[in-house]
Amino acid sequence: MIASAAIALLNHLLRGESWARKRLQPCAGKIVRFCTPPFADFDLAVQSNGEIAVATDAIAPDATLTLAPSLLLRLLTHDEKAYSNILISGDTALAEELLDIGKNLHWDVEQDLSRLMGDILAHRLVQTGDSLLQWHTETLRNLSQTLSEYCLEEQPLLAKPAYVRKFVADVNTLHIDVEKLGERIEKLNHGDLLVKIAPK
Repeated sequence: MIASAAIALLNHLLRGESWARKRLQPCAGKIVRFCTPPFADFDLAVQSNGEIAVATDAIAPDATLTLAPSLLLRLLTHDEKAYSNILISGDTALAEELLDIGKNLHWDVEQDLSRLMGDILAHRLVQTGDSLLQWHTETLRNLSQTLSEYCLEEQPLLAKPAYVRKFVADVNTLHIDVEKLGERIEKLNHGDLLVKIAPK
């Protein structure tokens, strides 16, 4: 059910972007598995017209894309960094092509809504949605910044990066000094031994 809805939406987007269908056409017949543990996996087959369909044959996929459920929302909001967290196995060229198309495929929600309810209402709905998303993003950013400042300044649960770097440098210096001291002690012991052995 969810896979069918996702495929219908994806094919709707592909029909509006001829460049994406042209890039998928050479991959016709290939199967890609999407894994989002703990949810069920689903296999997609690339069709000759550049659209996708549910793979009905129970054969091994050409490529497998594994992503955590938390990445789904980030991908929907076009977070470029989320793509680097997707694990790829199998045909990496096919997987990279799909991911590149996914990065550049955008849904013009306003255009689709305008067919249903008119241009003005669609424009205002999209503006409201964008404002809510921006407010949500800023709120999360401010909350995380406040929490990190609290953990660094008010209740020092975390160390400041500058302090950590200084500590690591001091430990490295101490390590080098201990090695030098060990070498000097070894030389002194060896020199003392030579003095005892030397003929009088």
